Amino acid sequence: MPMITAVSSSLAIEHLFLFQQICGEKYVFVDEEVLHHYSHDETEDLHFLPDVVIKPGNAEEISSILKICNQYKIPVTPRAAGTGLSGGALPHLGGVLLSVERLNKIINIDERNLQVVTEPGVITEVLQNAIKEKGLFYPPDPSSRGSCMIGGNIAENSGGPKAVKYGVVKDYVLNLEVVLPTGEIIWTGANVLKNATGYNLTQLIVGSEGTLGIVTKAVLRLIPLPKLDLLMLVPFKDPVDACAAVSAIFAAGFVPSAMEFMERDAIEWSMRFVNDCIVPMNDETQAHLLIEVDGNDIDVLMKEMEGISEIVMGFNAGDILFADDAQQKAELWKLRRRVGEAVKSHSVYKEEDTVVPRAELPVLLKGVKEIGKKYGFHSVCYGHAGDGNLHVNIIKGELSDEQWNGSLKQGIIEIFELVKSLGGTISGEHGIGLVQKDYLPIVFNPVQMRLMKSIKALFDPANILNAGKIFD
Repeated sequence: MPMITAVSSSLAIEHLFLFQQICGEKYVFVDEEVLHHYSHDETEDLHFLPDVVIKPGNAEEISSILKICNQYKIPVTPRAAGTGLSGGALPHLGGVLLSVERLNKIINIDERNLQVVTEPGVITEVLQNAIKEKGLFYPPDPSSRGSCMIGGNIAENSGGPKAVKYGVVKDYVLNLEVVLPTGEIIWTGANVLKNATGYNLTQLIVGSEGTLGIVTKAVLRLIPLPKLDLLMLVPFKDPVDACAAVSAIFAAGFVPSAMEFMERDAIEWSMRFVNDCIVPMNDETQAHLLIEVDGNDIDVLMKEMEGISEIVMGFNAGDILFADDAQQKAELWKLRRRVGEAVKSHSVYKEEDTVVPRAELPVLLKGVKEIGKKYGFHSVCYGHAGDGNLHVNIIKGELSDEQWNGSLKQGIIEIFELVKSLGGTISGEHGIGLVQKDYLPIVFNPVQMRLMKSIKALFDPANILNAGKIFD
């Protein structure tokens, strides 16, 4: 066991011994290598060392830990896989980093009621694959589904490409076991599809970014697995035309199972990053839409693809690439899912997770580029076009540190003010966390802010759980 010394004004040696008694010595870490590993998530290049990392094994252990932290006002940062992009898992106040990675069991797949009971440390794709073996489907699929965990998905109300047809995490959560900051363990609802019994505590926890409680079990709704899907990649000379085609497709009565937008830089950088998938592009191509339809009748799907193809041709689309087989589909999806990593590997960046009504996407994209010219920054845009969810990656590139840490903020404010004016908001699926909280007053007035702060104070009177996230 590493030697334990006092680590902060709030966390003392005796607290560490108490944590060891609760979880066992091997699940309480104070060595620098472990602390450094848990000092960051996928948010920009930010690092904050916790004072201790604890890996409890069940809700009762988490309850005991939180009771101690609540009594002694020790900050606690809950963490799932650490794939977040808004700093939600950053232990910026030190204290306890509480990882749920040991709570990694799929407890029960209920095929009769189309439900699954799972712990929060289960990898999203692992859960999806286990359910798929039963002929069932859990649609939320963030780009990081191969590494992110169900607990983090619930905390951020994650979406992903399938959200355009099937909805986001909140649409599948029926009931949650939650440990409150004060240590009490509660269930938030019932395992039913309809529930008009009191306030909806379940949906209050979903998307609360680990500030109100720690999820230790989740009951999720499932649906039958679609047996077939078709995929096409549509090139456009003008990114604004690509965005304009999106709402036209829906207006014509089509509901794709996925509709993803990628600027030329996004797909080029991803191809270089992946290095084993090449999409032919001519010099005129400036953007792509990746469009998928799914269902159980191949004739119906073929007619949908034909109809969508006719519509995009009215927006100056180029030659459409239809995925011929499962391998080509997987390669195209790999390119889309790896864009974020590709951008991060290319440069220091800031990712803004904007979302507007889908018909306003062309105005948003055009505005982002104009604001970029005004403040001298380059942006790479991609995202879930069918939802109106545009990820704006601002590249540091040649910007000076003074610009990056100074005037750029005003440019981001202008982007968010544009989003607000279009009827949108400043995060569709990444959350507010640590890095976006300064911008929250752009979309919420003082009354709304007061209500949210009052809810936080009611759940967490000592303000220990993920304090300083969403708002100060």
